[in-house]
Amino acid sequence: MTASITIRLASAADIPALAALKLHCFRDTFGPTGFAIPYPPADLAVFEADSYGEPTVARELADSTHRTWVAQDGDGALVAYVHIGPSKLPHPEREEGDGELYQLYLRREVQGAGLGKQLLDLALEELTSWRRPIWIGVWQGNLKAQHVYAGRGFEIVGEYKFAVGDWRDEEFIMRRK
Repeated sequence: MTASITIRLASAADIPALAALKLHCFRDTFGPTGFAIPYPPADLAVFEADSYGEPTVARELADSTHRTWVAQDGDGALVAYVHIGPSKLPHPEREEGDGELYQLYLRREVQGAGLGKQLLDLALEELTSWRRPIWIGVWQGNLKAQHVYAGRGFEIVGEYKFAVGDWRDEEFIMRRK
């Protein structure tokens, strides 16, 4: 399936489609058909608007310290993305200039064909060129993601609470030196 998929840096022209993809992937992963986290509706609505709205995506793409790659299918639809930037995780050993993998998501229909590995490789190569260590925040219930990152040399070095409105997700902080 990845033969007809192109990976490229996202551009301003991608803002509406990327915002929609980010929202879709978040809901698909953490909503009723995924991990089914029971977020209070009001908290979820604010979080989704703040995190995946077009103004936020536009700011991320305009920020020279961030990089977002998108995977586009043969019909031009965005089907996956990876977003990196300066680490903001609350860990005492994190330093200014450390990089973080913020998000790596694929639509379900393109999962399992190696696209996630390609995007992860691309992101880690770029982050490694910035400096080490590289940080990732991972929801504690996402064992598959933890396993993938552990296989790439990441280890759990802390915990924090990720805010979705007033709701707090329990997250692990993972680091690769």
